[in-house]
Amino acid sequence: MTTSSQPLLGKPLAVRVTRGVRAALAEWAKTPEQVRPHLVSVLASHDEASAVYVHSKARQAERLGVRLSVRDLGAGATQAELETALRDLSADPEVHGIVLELPLAPGLDADAALLHIAPRKDVEGLTPANLALVAAGREAEALLPPTPRSVRFLLREVLSDDLRGRRVAVVGPGRTVGRPLTFMLNNRGVTVTLCNEHTSDLAGVLRGQDAVVVAVGHADLLRPEHVQPHHVVVDAGINVQEDGSVVGDAQPDLPVRAQTPVPGGVGPLTSALMFQNLVRAVKLQRGEAVE
Repeated sequence: MTTSSQPLLGKPLAVRVTRGVRAALAEWAKTPEQVRPHLVSVLASHDEASAVYVHSKARQAERLGVRLSVRDLGAGATQAELETALRDLSADPEVHGIVLELPLAPGLDADAALLHIAPRKDVEGLTPANLALVAAGREAEALLPPTPRSVRFLLREVLSDDLRGRRVAVVGPGRTVGRPLTFMLNNRGVTVTLCNEHTSDLAGVLRGQDAVVVAVGHADLLRPEHVQPHHVVVDAGINVQEDGSVVGDAQPDLPVRAQTPVPGGVGPLTSALMFQNLVRAVKLQRGEAVE
């Protein structure tokens, strides 16, 4: 007999994070400058998942009173056009945060493009400068990628605030989640097993883990035969179905200890942490103290 997992929801944590963001925005609104942070989302593709992310950011920005602009260069943009747009936004004092929505259209180089985003405006934490700080264990100086940070928050909710000694498998070594998350977990004393599409006997690899994080972009990748009752499953995958619905990488209701639903798990907290990064970015740009 199998039992359904405990739902691991991101909204309660997102509410706490958003409360802090609202407090910072309220303080800035009282200053003579009446600072209103300006976030720009840059698109250079026709990726459906990116459109979902941008729509979600826009709704949250409106609720918070943050100005959000979308710079849609289209799937036909050249590398030079993309890099010029990012340089211009980085140099604009009226822009406080920049998000380059990935993946880009075929033929565009994300690694090269990210070099043109000012690290202190990189609210997604994906520039080499921020990732290098994370890899070096100097997280306090960086803008951290929100999705990996969301995953770490959720793991701490179930496993323990102190993650030292825990074993976590990360399925998917992508640049936006898997790779930075591996370093971020290691910085907290976690033993990390990084899996990819070539990992053989996935069930065997996952058996002894405390938690499994999936972030591949492949629906139904993680199935009942892969997991154990003691596992905590955090699903950071997003897959847009033909009917417009969004599902994760793990099948829902796996027979595990706890599992994040999609939507409703990682997503709400990721969005809140991205806006928290925007607050931190503004403080860095204004020369204010940051925690």
